[in-house]
Amino acid sequence: MQEQSTFNVLDLKGSVRGSVQRPAAFSESIRPEIILRAAVAEQTTKFQPQGHFPLAGMQTSAKYYGAMGSYRTGRHMGIAIRPRQKLGGGRQGDVRRIPSAVKGKRAHPHMVEKTIVERINRREYQKAIASAIAATAIKEYVKSAKELPIVISDDVQALKKTKDVVALINGLGLSSYIENEGGRIKKGIRRSAAQKRYKRAALFVVKDDNGISKAARNIPGFDICRTDQLRVNLLAPGGRPGRLVIWSESAAKSLDQDISKLHLG
Repeated sequence: MQEQSTFNVLDLKGSVRGSVQRPAAFSESIRPEIILRAAVAEQTTKFQPQGHFPLAGMQTSAKYYGAMGSYRTGRHMGIAIRPRQKLGGGRQGDVRRIPSAVKGKRAHPHMVEKTIVERINRREYQKAIASAIAATAIKEYVKSAKELPIVISDDVQALKKTKDVVALINGLGLSSYIENEGGRIKKGIRRSAAQKRYKRAALFVVKDDNGISKAARNIPGFDICRTDQLRVNLLAPGGRPGRLVIWSESAAKSLDQDISKLHLG
């Protein structure tokens, strides 16, 4: 099947008003394994380094008395019950300092110096971005859209009211992507149901944000970003390619140039 050299550009009412040259990113081969690797690398950059107090569980007066049969040692008792808290009158106190003891030290504490960020090469990450973009234009991945990709005139960047964005989505025949399940999550609701309610339905990609971010931010499941802010987890949430993306005309024109500057810091 021969690829289209141009894409139709729609106005805010869904009518064709022109065309735009096909960006090279849409011709990239789809590599799910690279997309997943880049998505994981992105997620690791948000991890919080953890560490614990080095003397946790060790600040105690407990002692170990070496002679097995001597006073206060606990004759014929296993080594795991010692050292114990020092009490007067030869009495046995609580076990201290060992990991299996109550309030004892942790067996395998977190290390602050542990490497938790997975690195990825710049060109490999850019290839993952292009591969995720190419998947957004294939109906095998995005099944519910009639025409892919969806490119809208730059008027979409200046929308400032949520009702105008909703009208645009309905005019494109994408009303099924709007989730009308607002309200807070009730206590005790199943996690799978909560995730289904707030799944990431579609993405607006623009060159310049002239108000659409505020207009579309209250629509559940819709994200907005500029071309210089593209991330794999936006185009392919969780590393699974095939998210519906709505492009502005200027974003489609500058896509290849902006992708060449993307990297994980």
